[in-house]
Amino acid sequence: MVQLILVSGYPSSGKTYRSNQLVDFFESKIKAATEPHIRRLSVTRINDQTLGLQRDVYREARSEKDARAAEYSAVKRDLGRDTIVIADGLNYIKGFRYQLYCEAKAVQTPSCVVHIGTPIDKCKDINTDLLTDPDREGGYPTDIFENLVYRYEEPNGMTRWDSPLFTVAYDDSAPPCDAIWNALIGSEGELKKVKPNLATVMKPVAESDYLYELDKITQEIVAAIITWQKDHGGELGGQVTFGDTAVELPASPVTLPQLQRIRRQFISLNRQHNLAKPRIHGSFIEYLNTNFG
Repeated sequence: MVQLILVSGYPSSGKTYRSNQLVDFFESKIKAATEPHIRRLSVTRINDQTLGLQRDVYREARSEKDARAAEYSAVKRDLGRDTIVIADGLNYIKGFRYQLYCEAKAVQTPSCVVHIGTPIDKCKDINTDLLTDPDREGGYPTDIFENLVYRYEEPNGMTRWDSPLFTVAYDDSAPPCDAIWNALIGSEGELKKVKPNLATVMKPVAESDYLYELDKITQEIVAAIITWQKDHGGELGGQVTFGDTAVELPASPVTLPQLQRIRRQFISLNRQHNLAKPRIHGSFIEYLNTNFG
């Protein structure tokens, strides 16, 4: 059984420092445990440093996408072991957190998000200190730092993929380690299991036309959104209705390349699933709303 902790925060907010605190706490709990199923657990931390990524990968869209793919692959690989996985990357895009949430749920493992709530001004001071101190590693080039702060999508505990959500203030001495342990392991030391839903459970593909339907339905929804925007030019946002469900468009127009990128991500996530045809439709609309919200 495995557990996933997603650490999220502004650049130079102290994510690695807090992650190290979590690693120390979890390793001490495992060492002190008497239950065999707890003692066999291990803790692994995944971040840019462990993946050998430089900070300038966040300057260009292509290299940033590759960096996220590297983290995604590493997390997915370790989710198949008796491991507590601490994903200590930026994890600033809610769509990416949703992808990792789906991977965890697919293998029936609990997950949580730890938000490092260091204020922007303090992060900027820390980042400047890191850049100017030759004896310390870290820090983001100023242009990258400003861009990442601008694009940061703060976790929202009201959404299922960001919950349970634990926020660590800058002046907190440590994260709420006991609460995080109880959320993932349980106060009685009983490993928690998560029931996968229809959107995440992995099944052998039985229908020969499944991939065709997956491609066809998602393409039809994308085409409908593009058509709606053409017919409602100049409107801010809007709602594209599909039967009992609807896509809530953002205030700025959504381009076809943006929609196709989201569509490809969704297909990649679900190509091994055997979703019923109506479920493909609803799941893709939900995925679009997650990315637009």
